[in-house]
Amino acid sequence: MKHLFACLKTYRTEAVLAPLFKLLEACMELLVPFVVKAVVDNGIAEGNKSYILYGCLILAAFGVVGLAFALTAQYFAARAAVGTSAELRSRLFSKLQSFSYSQIDETGTAAMIARMTSDVNQVQTGVNMTLRILLRSPIVVFGATAMAFVTDAKTALVFLAALPLLIVVVVAVMAAGIPLYRRVQGKLDNVYATTRDNLTGARVIRAFCKEDDEIKEFSERNARLCKEQKHAGRIAALMNPLTFVIVNAAVIALVYFGALRIDGGSILQGDVIALYSYLSLILVELVKLASLIFTITKAISCEKRIGAVLDSESEPSVLSADTEGGSEEYAVQFSNVSFTYPHAGAPSLQGIDFSVRRGETVGILGGTGSGKSTLVNLIPRFYSASGGSVFVNGKNVSTIPSEELRQTVAVVPQKAVLFKGSIRSNLLWGNGNASEEQLERAVECAQAADVVKSKGGLDGEVAQEGKNLSGGQRQRLTVARALVQDSEILILDDSSSALDYATDARLRAALKKLNKTLFVVSQRASSVQHADRIVVLDDGKIAGLGTHESLLKTCALYREICASQEREDV
Repeated sequence: MKHLFACLKTYRTEAVLAPLFKLLEACMELLVPFVVKAVVDNGIAEGNKSYILYGCLILAAFGVVGLAFALTAQYFAARAAVGTSAELRSRLFSKLQSFSYSQIDETGTAAMIARMTSDVNQVQTGVNMTLRILLRSPIVVFGATAMAFVTDAKTALVFLAALPLLIVVVVAVMAAGIPLYRRVQGKLDNVYATTRDNLTGARVIRAFCKEDDEIKEFSERNARLCKEQKHAGRIAALMNPLTFVIVNAAVIALVYFGALRIDGGSILQGDVIALYSYLSLILVELVKLASLIFTITKAISCEKRIGAVLDSESEPSVLSADTEGGSEEYAVQFSNVSFTYPHAGAPSLQGIDFSVRRGETVGILGGTGSGKSTLVNLIPRFYSASGGSVFVNGKNVSTIPSEELRQTVAVVPQKAVLFKGSIRSNLLWGNGNASEEQLERAVECAQAADVVKSKGGLDGEVAQEGKNLSGGQRQRLTVARALVQDSEILILDDSSSALDYATDARLRAALKKLNKTLFVVSQRASSVQHADRIVVLDDGKIAGLGTHESLLKTCALYREICASQEREDV
């Protein structure tokens, strides 16, 4: 709860005023039966019309003042709840931005979206209801009981019999329902995950005519969620009938004993009416309190899930103070590097050992799952090596601040990701201060001039995820964005897979002229055969290292890849 209270600090004034005004409203409500009693006994019973009018005016005044108190309390409670949830959501978003690739993989996109939306909304509702009801309901319950004893102590003994039974029912229903609501939240995560997978993979689903299968799977998960919600709802639904049975039994006893007391001349009719009103108040407030506790339980469960994310350690800017360095002669060095993904059964990379000089172009070739992307992701420290060391400009990447390292290394990832806005706004991600000339030069080098022209220039619109561009157009713009960054080291992670051979060749030729240290990851031998050196990966290990010509002589796997692709080209 520490994160919630930390966010609530900014709104502590509202958090104090909201329950305070609710307590003032509760005081108005507790006085109403007392005034009604006086009107019945002194006005109606004696036919005193002026007294009745006077009493009605007092009740109207109580109503107006109580309404004002209630609206004021609601305003402050809503302000505190909305402000707190906004701050909590901002902290959560900032924390998620600081996660490493491994943490993002482990947490999962659907779970992160659920924390940002459903969980924060539940916390907001919990804060709002807590500020409005948590103090008010107990005050009303015990205040009504006290007022009942002030009205008539002997008849009020009925309250002492009914109140413990009501409390037992409320506690029992809550004890049974709270674990169920926690399970509901888990099922809700599954539904979110299925929905996200279907929305992001809609084209694939339609391409394979799997709509019916996906509908069936979603229906099953949704049915499990519905079943849990119904189960929890049935338990919660027991609250009202059980409490009404107890209260109605108490009302019968109250009327019976009250009638006896009236016949004996000990109390008046107004006293019984006041006692009945106080008993009704107790019922209403206990039901409200039970509903609040269910809401608070869900809110606490959601806050714990949010707290687990906020308590996670962010990716540190520097992982180690180790002063051991590599040779400054090389731009990048891998020294006996191995890497295993969390919870993976086997390492993805083993015994990786090679060095790259400044200005050298290195091709990374291998089959699917051979570890190509994993290898280059170790250079900007998207993932940290499980064993061995990676050096950039002679420094261990674990000792370089992440911002400095990622300014040194520009990456074009496998998936070409563009953001809603203009072409210019997307390119400026590489360098927010880039001039018009720098942008145009990067676009030319990336062979994307025709793309920019077709969209009406650099201010042409880019739809969300670049949906209004083809795969090849998106890839060229992401290459241009990395070039705008103007880093010493450039990594192209299979970023020309959607390009035709001619465009790919022009792109490689243009990049060669930049004299940058270049890593080209590809499954096409033609994309890497002109590199200064080629690293051939097989099952996470180096199967070959050298030029195109030397590998044709010494590496059977490389020969096989080249031969198979030559047959495909024919």
